Amino acid sequence: MTMRSEIEPLSALQPELDANGFTVVAGIYTPEEITAIIEKVGQADRAAATFRRSADLFAIRRFLTEVPETRELIFNNRLKELINRLSGNGFFVVKSIYFDKPAASNWYVSYHQDLTVAVDCKASIPGFGPWTVKPEQFAVQPPSVFLERIFTVRIHLDDTDETNGALRVIPGSHRKGICRREQIDWSVETERSCCVPQGGIMIMKPLLLHSSGRTLNSRRRRVIHIEFSDMELPAGLNWAERMPVFNEKNAW
Repeated sequence: MTMRSEIEPLSALQPELDANGFTVVAGIYTPEEITAIIEKVGQADRAAATFRRSADLFAIRRFLTEVPETRELIFNNRLKELINRLSGNGFFVVKSIYFDKPAASNWYVSYHQDLTVAVDCKASIPGFGPWTVKPEQFAVQPPSVFLERIFTVRIHLDDTDETNGALRVIPGSHRKGICRREQIDWSVETERSCCVPQGGIMIMKPLLLHSSGRTLNSRRRRVIHIEFSDMELPAGLNWAERMPVFNEKNAW
């Protein structure tokens, strides 16, 4: 897997993302920016319903809404330039999650695709379903055309490799529509580990088959997961976390 050390021309990144369903770019954040983001997360009020804590995981749903102090740090000029080169300035945030896999955590997530989107309510709309409804949370599987227009940026606050839960992916699987692990022909497909250094990002398509391995080296893994789209939902539904990346001044 090619790891970019800096923002390269669109001609270098876009074909890799289109063909493989993912790409890795190092050096989007400085050590000082990473430290500042971690400090802001640590100062957040953790009593909210969107905060989840267990022995194996700490997570914040609707992260950019719950911890808005991180927005300026996360959307630095390097990330905004990369988003603009890859997709133009018509994309906006539709979902954000922070998760911390502690050093003692040893759980495994099997191969899957990210098939649901976060919306503001439950509505009967053809092509949308099944639904998952929790307090103040509505998630639904939309028609595949919506999933195909989403891309995810995973910001790594820690070095991540095969020993502490780096994602494993099936390159190109995003081009096969909705599928499951048992449908993979392992005689022709191979998996790759997506190692990302601290301060780097992984960009991926939601239909890319991916899994997360167990932690073997007692090192934590903290990641900010942000999904972007340029498609509006049909009447009756709105993205739960819709917020712009760019305004008229190309800034927050």
